[in-house]
Amino acid sequence: MQQTFYFYDLETSGVIPKTSRVLQFAGQRTDMQLKPVSPPDNIFIRLSEDILPEPDAILINGITPQKTRTDGISEAEFLRYFQKNISLPGTIFTGFNSIRFDDEFMRYMHYRNFYDPYEWSWKDGRSRWDILDVVRMTRALRPEGIEWPVDSSGKPTNRLEYLTRLNKLEHEDAHDALSDVNATIAVARMIYNKQPKLFNFLLEYRDKKKIAELAANGQSFVYSSGKYPSLYHKTTVVTVLGPHPGKQGVLVYDLRTDPEILKAMIPAEMAKVWMERVEDETKRFPVKTLQFNRCPAVAPLSVLDKASRERISIDPSIITNHKNALTKHPDLYERLLSALTIMDKQQQGKFLVDEQDVDCQLYEGFFDERDKTGMSVVRAAEAEEVNSLDMQFTDERLNKLLPLYKARNFPDSMTHDERISWEAFRYHKLMGGGAKSLASHYFMRLSELAKRQRLSSEQQYLLEELQLYGESILPEPDL
Repeated sequence: MQQTFYFYDLETSGVIPKTSRVLQFAGQRTDMQLKPVSPPDNIFIRLSEDILPEPDAILINGITPQKTRTDGISEAEFLRYFQKNISLPGTIFTGFNSIRFDDEFMRYMHYRNFYDPYEWSWKDGRSRWDILDVVRMTRALRPEGIEWPVDSSGKPTNRLEYLTRLNKLEHEDAHDALSDVNATIAVARMIYNKQPKLFNFLLEYRDKKKIAELAANGQSFVYSSGKYPSLYHKTTVVTVLGPHPGKQGVLVYDLRTDPEILKAMIPAEMAKVWMERVEDETKRFPVKTLQFNRCPAVAPLSVLDKASRERISIDPSIITNHKNALTKHPDLYERLLSALTIMDKQQQGKFLVDEQDVDCQLYEGFFDERDKTGMSVVRAAEAEEVNSLDMQFTDERLNKLLPLYKARNFPDSMTHDERISWEAFRYHKLMGGGAKSLASHYFMRLSELAKRQRLSSEQQYLLEELQLYGESILPEPDL
C-alpha cells in the first residue's frame, strides 16, 4: 500500500471540540519526501444556527459566521468529500498540534454526522502523526542546522509562526488554515533535510505497538511533551510506573524529580496537586499519562549524547538515583490509581450532560455493527430523501442526533413540526438559563471586547458582524 502524508489544519469557532465547530478545513497531500502530489484543499464549512462562536476565536482567525454561510458547505457535504478524496488508504494524517486539537474536532464532526468517529484515522492503513512533538524532540536532541526561537521574555518557544519567520520559511498568513498547512510542511521538510535520522525514527515510532514495546522493556526512556518545562526544551527522562487503568497507555514518572516529595502524600493530596495549574513549570506534578495511540515523541536513552544531556540538563547519576529511590515506595502506584479515581469523579461531575447535550456524548461508547449499517443509510440520503428516513437505532445517542442532523444539514427539508421542534431546541440551547445562557454570555463578551482600546478597523468590523449574526439567529421566545 502506498503511503502519503496529508497535512491539515482547522480554523474553528472556539477551542472546545465538543461544543465548537470547524469553520475552515485546509490540507495538502504529499509523498513521503514531503513533495505535494495533488492540489490543496481549502474548504469553508457552514455554521449551523444553533451555534454561537467564541468572539475571541473569530478575532484571531477572521472568519465570520456570515462568511461560512455564504462560502461554506454543510458538514454532511464536507464529510462526503473528505471520505471520497482525502481519507484514502495509507494516508498519514499530520498537522501541528493536530492530535490534541484538530483530530478531536474531526472526531466530533464525524460523530455528529453518522460516521464512525475513529475509522478515518486508522482503518485501511491510515494513521496519525504530529509535527509539533517532532519539533520538540528535534530541538532538545538534534537542533543543529535549525534556528530556534525564543519569546519576548527569552523563554524557548516552538510556535509555528516564530519557527517559520526565524528560518525564513514561507508563512504568509498565520491562523489561515491553508497558510498554516504550507508552513507545517515547510517545517517538516526542514527537519527531514537537517535531521533525517531523527525524523524517520519518530515517523516509525508513531505506531502504538512500537511505543508500547519501548514502554514495556523496563528501561528508562526520553520523552518530549508539552507538559514538561520549556527550560528543558519540553523533554525529560521517564520510567514507567504501571498501566493506566482506563486508557491505552501507562503512567510515567519524570526522573528529574526526587520521589521523596510524594512519600507522605495521600491520594486526595495527589489528585489536587496533579490537577493544579502551576505558574512555575518545573514544579508540576512529576507523573503523567503516556498514551500509546497519541503518537508521543519517545526514544531510548541511547539518543542522549553529551551535548543533548547538557542542553536539557540531564544528569545520568541523578536519574539513576531517582529511579532506584522509586523502589522504596512500593505503594506509590496504588496511591496514584486512587488519585486517578478521585480525579475521574471530579471530571464526571463537570461534564454531566442532559438530553440537549447529545453532541457532547462521543466518548460514551462505541457503535455496534447494526447501528453502523443504519448510520450508512442516513449519511447516504440526499436532501429529498432525508424526510423519509424512519430509523430506530440501538444506541439512543443516534436517535437523538438524527433530527439535529436533518436540521443542520438539510434545513429546507424540515416539515412544519420538525421546524417547531428545532426552534424549541435552539431556544433551550441558546437562551436557557436567562442571564447565564449562551446568548447572554456571547453578547456580554462582545460588549467587553468592543470597549477595548486601539481596536483595529478589521477587529471593529468583526465585532459588528458577530453582533449582527447573534441577533439574526436568536430564536423566537414563543416557540
